[in-house]
Amino acid sequence: MAHLSARADAAYQNDYHHKLRGRLWEALEGTVYGERHDDGEPTGFVYSNPFPPYDMEEGDDRKLLVASPHEELLANVAADLLDDPELNIGEMPFHVDDVTSLEPDVGEPGTRGTIETGTGLLVRIPPWRCDEYDIDHPGGDTAVFWRPEHSMAPLRKQLEDNLDQKHDRFAHDHLPGPSDVEGDLFDGYELIKTFAVPVTVTEGQEMTYVLSKWEFSYTVRDDHHRRHLNLALDCGLGERNSLGLGFVNLNEDSVIPASEATRERVARRDD
Repeated sequence: MAHLSARADAAYQNDYHHKLRGRLWEALEGTVYGERHDDGEPTGFVYSNPFPPYDMEEGDDRKLLVASPHEELLANVAADLLDDPELNIGEMPFHVDDVTSLEPDVGEPGTRGTIETGTGLLVRIPPWRCDEYDIDHPGGDTAVFWRPEHSMAPLRKQLEDNLDQKHDRFAHDHLPGPSDVEGDLFDGYELIKTFAVPVTVTEGQEMTYVLSKWEFSYTVRDDHHRRHLNLALDCGLGERNSLGLGFVNLNEDSVIPASEATRERVARRDD
C-alpha cells in the first residue's frame, strides 16, 4: 500500500488508468517482470484507483494498492515509488509518503467472507459463446461486454476461464486450477452497478468499456479453493488487470473464521 498526499488542489480523474499503468511499468523496466509488457498474457499484477475517489485539496491523504503473486515484483514497485516519490497520475499530483506491505488471506477451509471489486470488472463474452447463452452478437470477431440481461452463467464461466489462465502462469503446474475442481469460485454474486467508462488502452487509442462492480461471498471449501481465491486477490478478476480493472479487496469485517462458522451452524441446528 502506497500512502499518498496531494501536492496541490486537483479534481479527481476517473480516467487514471493509462497514466498509473505507465508509472508501474517504468518501475519494472529492466526486471524480468518488465518483459511481460504487451506480451498478451496475464501480467501478474493489478492495482486500485487512488482512493478515496474525491476531488483533493493540497495535503489530502490518499492510498494506492498494488497486488501481485510475486513479492519481488512488489518490492521493485515499492523501491521505485520511494526512490522517486513524485507521483503524477494525469493531472493528479501526489507525493509518496510511505509504502507498507499487506498480506490478505481469505482464510482456512470453512471460513466465510466477502470479496469486493475495488475497481470496475471487465468481462467480455467471445463471439463463439454467444449462441450458447442466447446472446445477440453484432457479427465479426468483437466480444460482447457482459450486462445483467445476459444472466450469471457467462459471467461465471469467463471469470473462471480467466483465472485459469492466471493459475497456469503463476501457480504450480501440479496443482489443480479453478476449472479442475468441483464447486463455484463464489457462493453469491451481488451486483452493485454497471457503468461505462472511457479507458485509454494505448497512447492515442481510447475505448469505452462496460464494467461492473460486485460483492462476491465465499466459503472456503479446501486448500485448493483457498489458493484460487487468494490468486484472485493477487492478480485481479476479469480482463485488463494491467489497466487496474478487476482489482478486488477482501472485506475483512465480513470474514467469519472457520471455528466461528462451525459454531454458527451448530447453533442453527439446535434452534
